[in-house]
Amino acid sequence: MPLTPETQRPQAASGGNTLRHMPPGIWILGLTSMLMDISSEMIHSLLPLFMVTALGASAFVVGVVEGLAEATALIVKVFSGILSDYLGKRKGLAVFGYALGALSKPLFAVAPVTSVVLSARLIDRVGKGIRGAPRDALVADITPPEMRGAAFGLRQSLDTVGAFLGPLLAVGLMLRWANNFRGVFWLAVIPGLASVALLAGGLREPAHLQGTKRANPILRANLRRLRAPYWWVVAIGAVFTLARFSEAFLVLRARQGGIPIALVPLVLVAMNLVYAVAAYPFGKVSDRVSHQKLLAVGLLVLIAADLVLATPGHWGAVLGGVALWGVHMGITQGLLATMVANTAPTDLRGTAYGFFNLVSGLAMLLASVVAGLLWDRFGPQATFYAGAIFSSVALLGLAYQPIGEGADTH
Repeated sequence: MPLTPETQRPQAASGGNTLRHMPPGIWILGLTSMLMDISSEMIHSLLPLFMVTALGASAFVVGVVEGLAEATALIVKVFSGILSDYLGKRKGLAVFGYALGALSKPLFAVAPVTSVVLSARLIDRVGKGIRGAPRDALVADITPPEMRGAAFGLRQSLDTVGAFLGPLLAVGLMLRWANNFRGVFWLAVIPGLASVALLAGGLREPAHLQGTKRANPILRANLRRLRAPYWWVVAIGAVFTLARFSEAFLVLRARQGGIPIALVPLVLVAMNLVYAVAAYPFGKVSDRVSHQKLLAVGLLVLIAADLVLATPGHWGAVLGGVALWGVHMGITQGLLATMVANTAPTDLRGTAYGFFNLVSGLAMLLASVVAGLLWDRFGPQATFYAGAIFSSVALLGLAYQPIGEGADTH
């Protein structure tokens, strides 16, 4: 009989004890993510505006670029996850992925046309795809099951600290350098390289992975061990992605709401600040409560965010909607990662994260292209109303079939 969420999770450490007992590798992985996010968000918070104002792109083109980029990252994760399971080594793939992301940054600074921006985004996101599944599997590998939700939440919180420091730096530099997009892009190279150095020198591969004989994870016999509860998590994650299209549209919504160009990245600062504050507490909560119910709360918050963002009004309303978006991210992102870990066999975790992100990547491509088309033809309201509709579909899906967790671990 499958284990329920309540029987599968032992009582977690409470209060500050959780942080004191957190494996050091989680802090290394979190700080590495933070540095790379500072680098990436210094660019990505300005990129939609750079494409529209400096390169003459439309909202549809922005949607295509963002959709292809994010889908590429998520799709590549399936291959890196499978490879990390087959080799029994995850750190090397993660370091290579971070290095590729860091080395893509100068292309943004020299891009004369949108096609070069697309190439840079694809290289950057291939790097993200290569590192993503091995990194998430490392989190699960080095963390006791009773702390897994808190560990994913902490790594996500540190990652998201970078995601609001990056836009904050971008705003300050844009104001100081008179909207010099390319100068900001060049400076973003530095924290990217620092993240590679930290991971390469600071993290040791778990010993139990290195000494184990590995089998091909995509053999039919192995894939059959990914049971129905895992595939249900994959399906729910895909509908979540359809409901939450690229954050580039939050940037465009802020500009449409009358916020000056140099200050537009502040909307991502606000969103990621809320996200960073929410991720760890909700990660700890997920170690104690029903994952299904917590996902439902996250979807209700996303519906509220979409409805607020769909309402024309003062820039304060935009910030309110963006803050709700950040709460939703804090509730759901670490939770979905924890649910994948809890429903997949230990030796197939990289593969499990890979397939999860493959399906989510296809959903991200579809969502961002549709969002761009709706924006160009009917305005921003239609884009966010569509997000609310997809969120409602996901909510109905949660109500229709409960998620039973528990996995074969051998």
